[in-house]
Amino acid sequence: MLDVTTISDGACPLFSIIIPLEFHRGQWEQSWLGWTSQTADRSLYEIILVVPPDFTGHAELKALAAGQARLEFADSVHDIGLCAAGAARARGRYLFFTESHCWPEPDVIALCIRAIDDHPDWAGFSCRSVPVCHNRLSEAEAAMYQADIEFGMKQHPWRKVLDQCFVTQHDVYRECGGLREELGHFAEWVLAAGYHARGYAIGYLEEARFHHYYIGRIGELKTFTLDFVQGESRFLSGDRHDPGSDLLEAPFEWKDRDNFDRPLAFNALNAMVRYSLPRLSWKWPDEELRALWRWSGPALFGDRRVRVAAFLAAAYARLVLTALTAVGSRDAIARWMKRYIASLIHLQRLVCISRVRGHTRSAKKLLGDQVLAQLGFHELESAAGHAFRWSEPQAAVRIKGAPGRNTVCVRSPALREPLDKIGVQFYLDGAPLDRAAIESSLDRYMLSLDLPQTGIAILAWACPEFRGIGDVRRLGLPVVDIEVNPGARGSAQEDSGLSAAISHTTDASDRD
Repeated sequence: MLDVTTISDGACPLFSIIIPLEFHRGQWEQSWLGWTSQTADRSLYEIILVVPPDFTGHAELKALAAGQARLEFADSVHDIGLCAAGAARARGRYLFFTESHCWPEPDVIALCIRAIDDHPDWAGFSCRSVPVCHNRLSEAEAAMYQADIEFGMKQHPWRKVLDQCFVTQHDVYRECGGLREELGHFAEWVLAAGYHARGYAIGYLEEARFHHYYIGRIGELKTFTLDFVQGESRFLSGDRHDPGSDLLEAPFEWKDRDNFDRPLAFNALNAMVRYSLPRLSWKWPDEELRALWRWSGPALFGDRRVRVAAFLAAAYARLVLTALTAVGSRDAIARWMKRYIASLIHLQRLVCISRVRGHTRSAKKLLGDQVLAQLGFHELESAAGHAFRWSEPQAAVRIKGAPGRNTVCVRSPALREPLDKIGVQFYLDGAPLDRAAIESSLDRYMLSLDLPQTGIAILAWACPEFRGIGDVRRLGLPVVDIEVNPGARGSAQEDSGLSAAISHTTDASDRD
């Protein structure tokens, strides 16, 4: 059992309550009164008020909190940055993160002490958020976010860090990297993933209740979602090697971002046209027309077309939501609130991706470390003992090798027919590869090609469309990975040795 007497007699308190005073929504005094009305002994916890540089109520703050709280001044103007600054200066064995527009019920500290005794396996836990609403928009906002909170606390396997009311062991928080200001509110998800990956359990203390004030303004909703999406973008575009990074799955906008890479799309379009024209009569079949439409848009406009469509959808949803706040029903407001937020997140992700395109680094290479970008691929799947991705009938990859002659190995299991019977044609930076430079075997294509001085080029291919049974996708080649090796192919015996070495390496990787 936790000996609170010993703790209270020592130099360090049990809890450090960290309250950032940014974005307080006019509720910071209510929050303060909630903490000074706790039934637990006051010596068990310290209150740290973290003050941003733009806080305007300094005189009132000093008069209200004099002698009862530590004022820590920080350069950050973001809640997450202020929380991180407060945690760095906290003395408690447990950190208690909250927000200045939230206030606890009087028994929260007492319940938290009991939870520490009852759940020694918990490295941290979140408390229950009780919404406080004052207009119909805030009611819809609360319903939307409360549903997400309930899902995270009760169903999701690890997404249980709620910065409205999160308690954690101080040393575990430091070990897991803490809250990262540059990630905004997405930092909560990253921290939760870090706890889970390291084997630390986060609980949910439903009986400890916090009141959370929802502001109910469309502009504030937009600001919050942009903050979250920008943090997500910084995380996904960086090097992700910390424990838990693999738990944060990229949304479809990020998975498909290379499909709007204009040079890649142009090469896929070029491959489709050059491959199809000699095989066409005066009328183009529907599949060629679909492929022409598929690649001409990204080749000509990149992602501008989808960004314009996303902007119009978000603008329309906001216009309807604004009108409904004046004359609509509660159900209609709730429905269009979700629609607006979903369209806004989609738009903001596309904008963020557009800004970082060409500067992103992927911790997981989809087709190998020498493939810098890829266009025209479906999701990873398994069949006949192979893990692979189907390409579309036209696809393109940006590869990196040594300047000059290279051998490119495209591992492609023969799932549709023997590789030499498919009729695939490869193109390098738009020019078709000579047939003599392409050699197929049981499960791979070996290509001899010359890369420019940068060592970077675009390899594209086109082949007849393949339809799986009950599969509506446009399929081309199944691709396991792509390797680029300096030098030309040697004799048949050397080629066999190279293929065997590559097969041994990749098979061992598959077993791992």
